[in-house]
Amino acid sequence: MTTATGSDASRAALLSAFACYTLWGVMPLLFMGQAAVGFDAFEILAHRALWAVAVAGLLVWLAKQGGQVRAVLTSPKTLAWLAFSTVLIGLNWGVYVWATTHGATLEASLGYYINPLLNMVVGLWLFREKIDRWGWIAIGLAAVGVMFQALALGRPPWISIVLAISFATYGVIRKRVPIDAQAGLLVECLLLVPFGLAWVLWLQHTGAGVAFDSPVNTVWALANGPATVLPLALFAWSARRLPLSTIGFIQFLAPTLQFAVGVWAGEALTPLRILSFVFIWGGAAVFAAAAWFRVRAARQALKSAAEPA
Repeated sequence: MTTATGSDASRAALLSAFACYTLWGVMPLLFMGQAAVGFDAFEILAHRALWAVAVAGLLVWLAKQGGQVRAVLTSPKTLAWLAFSTVLIGLNWGVYVWATTHGATLEASLGYYINPLLNMVVGLWLFREKIDRWGWIAIGLAAVGVMFQALALGRPPWISIVLAISFATYGVIRKRVPIDAQAGLLVECLLLVPFGLAWVLWLQHTGAGVAFDSPVNTVWALANGPATVLPLALFAWSARRLPLSTIGFIQFLAPTLQFAVGVWAGEALTPLRILSFVFIWGGAAVFAAAAWFRVRAARQALKSAAEPA
């Protein structure tokens, strides 16, 4: 019974991780749609902060985790860690929204290709997770890809670097903070909502906001709530139940979808830029193949151990 329950929990965590990265992969379409009707990046970011708190609160109420939220709000140490994670996720949101509304979705996707490989390094450093030779080869290929991307852009790929580092660090903090996914996410949203509310009120006061110009625009603004909270809740829930190496493997789904969206949107793909992604994809392929062989070997070992002598 315990084994079956553990298997079901692992399957649920994997499905949650796949769902969250699929949602993140197609999210540029949401921000591009808002930009097309007049939203700028800062107004989108403000509505993400404003409406996310309502959805996060609903999840906490459904999970009956209000007590955890109250406990965090009265625990300075835990609150400080979540304040740090809030800064990181706010930075990540801001850079990502700006990138996807300014023709830099391909560069953003590069950041999320780097992130899984960065997670391996973080796992080695903080959690003593081992990296085999194939892992180092994958990291090396990704490093070469970043170098070629810098040459193609004529500058370091700052968007990619900031997105990768901010989200990898966010993942580490959320893995270590002793609070369930929904409750921690609500605290983060509560810390962000004053800034979002202040900016929305300022935009309305100055007449620069477009969110309430029409019912369609209002729907676009409100959509930021579930679009922001649901994948984050799924990520935080799965990250506490899966090794960072597993999370890193599944995460390749999101940048692949983001890359496809960037190409569909007509962003430039120069030969040098294509070469940079070839190296990145090579690193991802090595990483994925090594992970698959490890899983297959582990299953075979379990099967052999279960067979009668």
